[in-house]
Amino acid sequence: MRKTLSLSMVVLGFALQAISYFALAAPLGTPTSPAYADPRLPFAPLLFIVGVALVFLAAVVYELMPDKNAK
Repeated sequence: MRKTLSLSMVVLGFALQAISYFALAAPLGTPTSPAYADPRLPFAPLLFIVGVALVFLAAVVYELMPDKNAK
């Protein structure tokens, strides 16, 4: 259970990072107006940080959840 939960948190965290960086951040290329310097979604950097936090919290979840096979 703890492996599944930790792995799903890591996958979700990396997916959130990739989506917020590539799809929701400011467009790549030469800015032709100040509007191109703003991210497509105003809180895209926050979503990226939440993704990083999820990846790090996956290790905490893995360590703190009890193992069923431990004796």
